[in-house]
Amino acid sequence: MIALAKFIDAKKRLEGISQHTKLAFAPKLSQISQSQVYVKQENLQNTGSFKLRGAFNKISTLSQSQRLKGVIAASAGNHAQGVAYSAKHYGIKAVIVMPEATPLLKVMGVKELGAEAILYGNNYDEAYAYAINYAKENELHFIHPFSDDEVIAGQGTIALEMIEDQNNLTTIVVPVGGGGLISGIASVYKQMLPNTRIIGVVAKGAPGMYHSFYQKSIQSTKDVRTIADGIAVRDVNEKNFHYILESVDEIVMVDDEEIANAILYLLEKQKLVVEGAGASVVAALLHHKFTIKEKESVGLVLSGGNIDVNMLGVIIEKGLVRSHRKMSFSVTLIDKPGSLERLSNLLSNLQANIVKVDFDRVSASLVYGDANISVRLETKGAEHQEQIRKALLLNGYKFTES
Repeated sequence: MIALAKFIDAKKRLEGISQHTKLAFAPKLSQISQSQVYVKQENLQNTGSFKLRGAFNKISTLSQSQRLKGVIAASAGNHAQGVAYSAKHYGIKAVIVMPEATPLLKVMGVKELGAEAILYGNNYDEAYAYAINYAKENELHFIHPFSDDEVIAGQGTIALEMIEDQNNLTTIVVPVGGGGLISGIASVYKQMLPNTRIIGVVAKGAPGMYHSFYQKSIQSTKDVRTIADGIAVRDVNEKNFHYILESVDEIVMVDDEEIANAILYLLEKQKLVVEGAGASVVAALLHHKFTIKEKESVGLVLSGGNIDVNMLGVIIEKGLVRSHRKMSFSVTLIDKPGSLERLSNLLSNLQANIVKVDFDRVSASLVYGDANISVRLETKGAEHQEQIRKALLLNGYKFTES
């Protein structure tokens, strides 16, 4: 376990660089879980993620000669921005290797901070291998995103802040990708408040650490696929694996559907924009992945808020469909004046709001004189949608939902 003094030193180095983010009471989550739930809002951290803490702490411990050569990192985005921000602070060169599917928001964030961005590989692990070779060839100092004690010490300053703000939390829930964040937080809690339960959350599409934890040996996975790109790590790192075995009590798994639900929940109920990795801990709570005693005090670490806007749009649209606030159907009408107006009036009388209409009269499958109408509606729930279906049928409309 990393010595507590290392975390305290890191906290001093980060003064004026990282924010002491709010540990906010979450009344709706508390009501759902019948416990006292607090959210650590690292999604509102400088650069939008906790990763700034570890990156800056590591770079601040480098010698002047090491810094002058420049630094390089491999990252899906958040560590990248942390390294870029820290390098800019010290006025040194930074190169970031990012997987090709990295959201544009994170790529642009790196470039805006003055770092060079190289897109390579299908996932973090492929980007990492490329970055290691690039570092050797160009004599750059590699800043590991999680397998480094100084990086872990920086991440663990989150726990120092949480204890300072609320020292009676009984359970801390932390996202797990490479394991640096939970290694740091667990190390601090187990030394300062050893009875605190530490729970990690992994994405089902990146299950390496989950299986390794319960098998008590490193288990490899062939690939990863999850909307939680911040925890989409394929290979289990040995250093972090042993830290986790030593100080983490439980690891649970959530799937992409559950993560998407949590992102939408946080947006609507908590008014917080949180990326998939950060929302995974809320997904674990909402979907009862771990037990909570009544009136227990739970801390959820919302690790970042750098979600791609396009992905957020998809999640919102799918969420509205799942919650029966939007529906779509297609119907064939006789292609003559008044046909569309009659359908529109029917929907209007049902208080359904039309948000989109597509009109097709040339498909080969259509009978001459007919037209296909695709309609997208805003609705008021499952009961309202059932009323719309019944009214369409009663008025002779044969429709298919999509």
